[in-house]
Amino acid sequence: MSTQERPLKVLRIIDRLIYGGPTRNVVFLTEGLARRGFDCDLITGLPAKGEGDMTFWAKEYGVHPIIINQMSRELGPRDAVVMWKLFRLFQKLRPDIIHTHKSKAGAAGRLAGFFYKWCSPSILKLQPRKVRMVHTFHGHIFHSYYGKFKTSVFIHIERVLALITDRIVTVSEQQTDEICNVFRIGKTSAFRVIPLGVDFCRTSTRSVFRQQSGIDEEEFLVAAVGRLCEVKNFSLLIQAFARALKADPKFKAKLAFIGDGHLRPQLEMYARDLAVEHSVIFAGFQSDVDALYPSFDVAALSSLNEGTPLTLIESMSHGRPVLTTEVGGYGDILGSRVRASDGFTIWDHGISVPSGNIGAYASALLFLAANPSLRGQMGEKARAYVHREFSRERLVSDMASLYSEMWEAMPAMQRTGRDQKMKAVGGGFSSA
Repeated sequence: MSTQERPLKVLRIIDRLIYGGPTRNVVFLTEGLARRGFDCDLITGLPAKGEGDMTFWAKEYGVHPIIINQMSRELGPRDAVVMWKLFRLFQKLRPDIIHTHKSKAGAAGRLAGFFYKWCSPSILKLQPRKVRMVHTFHGHIFHSYYGKFKTSVFIHIERVLALITDRIVTVSEQQTDEICNVFRIGKTSAFRVIPLGVDFCRTSTRSVFRQQSGIDEEEFLVAAVGRLCEVKNFSLLIQAFARALKADPKFKAKLAFIGDGHLRPQLEMYARDLAVEHSVIFAGFQSDVDALYPSFDVAALSSLNEGTPLTLIESMSHGRPVLTTEVGGYGDILGSRVRASDGFTIWDHGISVPSGNIGAYASALLFLAANPSLRGQMGEKARAYVHREFSRERLVSDMASLYSEMWEAMPAMQRTGRDQKMKAVGGGFSSA
């Protein structure tokens, strides 16, 4: 294929494919944009032990990532090797757009992209390589992850990286406001909000988790899906659950954690200390989470910091109400505010609780358990909302439009040969 016929080349970079929303996002985009005529590759590292590798899930969608063994979540000397390998890949694959996801891959990928852009023979003519850089914040690490000094360092790094980034993508309006206006990263004009997407073809109507775990149909099942790590603050959820059990003897319930992580032994011990170990289930990673959602009565989130939690959106797509702490983009998915009660707030699609408020969280659990009719109404509204706003195809279309916008905005003097002849076809690109 000649250069003039080559479709727009997109390299997507993420630190590792582990259970969670970012992994699903990059796989949906890589597969979906390829169907629309883009030439896409996904570059990733390897999960740490116990994190749960979702590479198998990517391959189910026909996505076979390029692996850089040295790329991981933590900063270290190996990052120099990662950037060198990325730089060499960029030289080989000649991307038109470099799109990074999450903090670690965002730093390594954009720095390597900067050197690729400017380390070119064309620079002798003051013409850098024709490449655009995009970064997606799925959440951020600007509070509740690290200490004050380390957090400050990361904020300053992101401010510098924003200077070499053409577009910054967030998953909610709230996240844009926080990153741009509160932490002063990037210019407002660089930001684009592209909400998450859900594959409704995987939505299940089965209800297998109760049978597998020996949970009676009459028992109220609260489930939290996610890694067992500090930022999820699952100790608050266990404490609130224990308080609800103690407050009302009629509260017959189970709490299930779907996921794994380094805090599992600590959380199991915490459940024993509170004498609720027989009511708390640690199910570990599950290869088909979609088959579990129909068993839940409520999907719970207790995080200290979030973007827009995909697990809540997926639960809503199965007609389940949500109970969440008021962090990240919670307000963007809960619909209209109905009223406040006992320290928590009732919304169209569920209930929100101030972060860290154990008493309000316990009260919200008891309220939801006592109102099955309201839960049903919340779930149906949530299902309709998610199917309207969070489809996988809408995610792909939004990103294709962003790439088109960026390419068309490139100065005409930089668009020669095939670039001037490229036109949009179904949101993608092909030669004219």
